[in-house]
Amino acid sequence: MMDSEHPLPLSGIRVIEFSHMIMGPSCGMILGDLGAEVIKIEPPGGDKTRHLPGVGRGFFRAFNRNKKSLCVDLKHPDGLALVKELLATADVMLENFRPGRMATMDLDHATLSKDNPGLVYLSLKGFLPGPYENRTALDEVVQMMGGLAYMTGPVGRPLRAGSSVNDIMGGMFGVIAILAALRQRDATGVGQEIQSGLFENCVLLAAQHMQQFAVTGEAAMPMPERKAGYGIYDLFTVAGEEQVFLTVATDSQWATFCAMLGFDDLATDARLDTNAKRCAERGWMLPEVQRRLAGHTKDAVMALFDKHGLPYAPITKPHELFDDPHLNASGGLATIGTEDGGETKVPLLPLTFDGRRLGPRMALPDVGDQTRLILADLGYGVDRIEALMTSKAVVGSARAQALAS
Repeated sequence: MMDSEHPLPLSGIRVIEFSHMIMGPSCGMILGDLGAEVIKIEPPGGDKTRHLPGVGRGFFRAFNRNKKSLCVDLKHPDGLALVKELLATADVMLENFRPGRMATMDLDHATLSKDNPGLVYLSLKGFLPGPYENRTALDEVVQMMGGLAYMTGPVGRPLRAGSSVNDIMGGMFGVIAILAALRQRDATGVGQEIQSGLFENCVLLAAQHMQQFAVTGEAAMPMPERKAGYGIYDLFTVAGEEQVFLTVATDSQWATFCAMLGFDDLATDARLDTNAKRCAERGWMLPEVQRRLAGHTKDAVMALFDKHGLPYAPITKPHELFDDPHLNASGGLATIGTEDGGETKVPLLPLTFDGRRLGPRMALPDVGDQTRLILADLGYGVDRIEALMTSKAVVGSARAQALAS
């Protein structure tokens, strides 16, 4: 984290976040990590993302740090009125609901900019404007449409990537657009409406394969079936049935590889003396290398590759990253208080600012944790806050109530 001598880059920027799942929350999290005040608007009962089962169980904790929670019923006229009052003080608003949803509550950019012409308004959508814009999209949907699932799985078995890559990437592009719009607002005094599209994110990920076809006239094969660009760029099974990914990309790396493992016959084999030849001979070369490596332990192979500067990787499961020595030693993981009063480690943004990492500044919020504080900051007196609480226009968390008493 930065200290008082090194203020956070977005300190003083107020962001109002209407979002759920991953795309919007990841955008708000990045802005919060960068120092913005991010106020997450939650409905009574809280963001449904808090309660997802299965693979969705970690969504809320992964993408909602450095935020305040305001729990408000937007169907209640007093709740909607106070949100509009809050938006009049905002620099940025972001939302990731269906097209037209915000306009039904007069929370669209055209309406809000009348009272706040400097507002930067980001809509995170499944599709940018066009024939698809009203279709419902999820990460897996656009991976199927955008070429990524085809490239990930073997032929005939399209497979989604093992993370919500487009949702997270959509949030990142939303941040880029917000920063650009704020920069423009600094010059003009006027905000604008911007959008980030899930499908279009995925198409960008497929751009290299599109251009491969444009250059060669040959359609790209899925990654498991691809024509290798390096002689060795593969997963090998070693002693104890453990696996390790190894790369030998250049001719000098090949010479190093053969020398460090004592493969002198392979080093002098004329069929393998260039990377192009090694790619052509993979059919017999890879099984032979696999046979020779089978008796070596994973740790011994990795130690050799590390010593000689060759690329390698263990096959790591996500839960094992909590104990990764580099992440723990470098500050890539930070401990954060959870919404239920516990603690967990979270990966930080992969950035440094003058050598500093941007860490958590507050615990993950329970539903409505900061409702009272936000209303007081807007100038609401105790009696008015209590009246809103009584009418259920707003809700405060039990944790916040306990701390206040």
